[in-house]
Amino acid sequence: MEFIQEVIASNLANIRKKRGLSLDNMAKLTGVSKAMLAQIENGKSNPTVTTLWKIANGLQVSFSGFLKEMDKPKVKKININELNPVIDDDGNYLVYSLFPFHPEKKFEIFTVDLKPGVSHKSEKHIGEEYVLIQRGLLTLDIQGEKFELNADETLKFNAATEHIYTNSSDELVRFYILIFYPD
Repeated sequence: MEFIQEVIASNLANIRKKRGLSLDNMAKLTGVSKAMLAQIENGKSNPTVTTLWKIANGLQVSFSGFLKEMDKPKVKKININELNPVIDDDGNYLVYSLFPFHPEKKFEIFTVDLKPGVSHKSEKHIGEEYVLIQRGLLTLDIQGEKFELNADETLKFNAATEHIYTNSSDELVRFYILIFYPD
């Protein structure tokens, strides 16, 4: 079992047990099948980004809450090359959790790699989303309005709206997402 699967499995099981939910109840809340939830909790399945968002939305928790390790050090240097991404769209959309959600901070930060010629439709979710392009050209469709973002450009929007990330170029697009969870 890969490390990221262990972390997701442990965190999902902890959330379910703390809330006193059965797998059946959690399946009803999230729209994810009982069988899939059991596989994730047992570390037998590495869920897609879309599946994790469905679970997060159904349980009303942050996405990165599934990715965080317990007892983090006060200072942490992160090398993205040492992180295991959560993968979606057949390996074309990779999400690296840099700074997972913490209730006192109310935000989480990800690095995302979107491969050439790929579109990824994000699940609607709570919070304000801030997108900063590191390299490449990203088209962000927010409820039908398209925004083209180049390196060093940023955009803020309400994440509870439909949004689609598209890389129409022939090069990888790397961008950062900060999600702020207001009270």
